[in-house]
Amino acid sequence: MAQAILNEILNQLQELELQELQELKQAVQQQLVTKSPTPKSTTFHQALLDSGLVKQIKQPNYRQQTEQKLIKIQGKFLSETIIEERR
Repeated sequence: MAQAILNEILNQLQELELQELQELKQAVQQQLVTKSPTPKSTTFHQALLDSGLVKQIKQPNYRQQTEQKLIKIQGKFLSETIIEERR
């Protein structure tokens, strides 16, 4: 049954838009993290907690990252302005 579901999902991938594919990628990554903690990393994280070096182990954030758009500026390069102001 699981193989049939997988085949159905793979067939439907062709119909998804770019935004939907990115959302799917994030959901798959999150499922992989939650379903497959490696014994070594779990042991390591527990050792860190037990020793008091860390108070909590945070899970990766899979929020969608928006694409940053470049803006045009007039005059000198921004990096030159920053360097001059630091002097």
